[in-house]
Amino acid sequence: MKNNKIKKDEESIEDEHLIKNEEDLEETDKMVTITREEYEALQQELANAREDAVENLNAKLRTLAEFSNYKKRLDREQAQMRQTITGDLTKKYLVILDDLGLALKNRPTQGEGAAWAQGIELITKKFNAILEQLGIEPVAQENEPFDPTCHEAISSEASPDHDCEVIIEVMQQGYKLADGRLLRPALVRVAR
Repeated sequence: MKNNKIKKDEESIEDEHLIKNEEDLEETDKMVTITREEYEALQQELANAREDAVENLNAKLRTLAEFSNYKKRLDREQAQMRQTITGDLTKKYLVILDDLGLALKNRPTQGEGAAWAQGIELITKKFNAILEQLGIEPVAQENEPFDPTCHEAISSEASPDHDCEVIIEVMQQGYKLADGRLLRPALVRVAR
């Protein structure tokens, strides 16, 4: 029985092979003969189609690059606009921070005034923490070199304790934005 089954399998394989060969013959019958001019015309048409495909691909790549650049530029402009709006709004509140700083310079040390001064100090710390979160930084401290790009000298005084062109005292704190732009110059006294 096994031998019969093997013979039947071999016969079916041979039949399948014959069927495939007959299909190949039918495909060969479908072949068309063309003249050399027609062949060259088809070759030219194929070359033109390939050129068009390359041009279309290049145009698509250029469009994608332009869109990517547009998106990056838009993101930069929006970030800069946010910084500008934040700076403009913050500038209006810096005078309040200045007043709180003046109040702390002359704070009472005893009695009810001392408790109030402590509250003002907490408010000042919160205000400074908010400025830090917004990326706004102070620009001047005492004993730093004077920098005309971010400091404004309101007086120049002889000082034996300081080198020339060094900040003696910050009269009004200056601030800059996270991107480095100056929000407000610091008003300082400078040693000469």
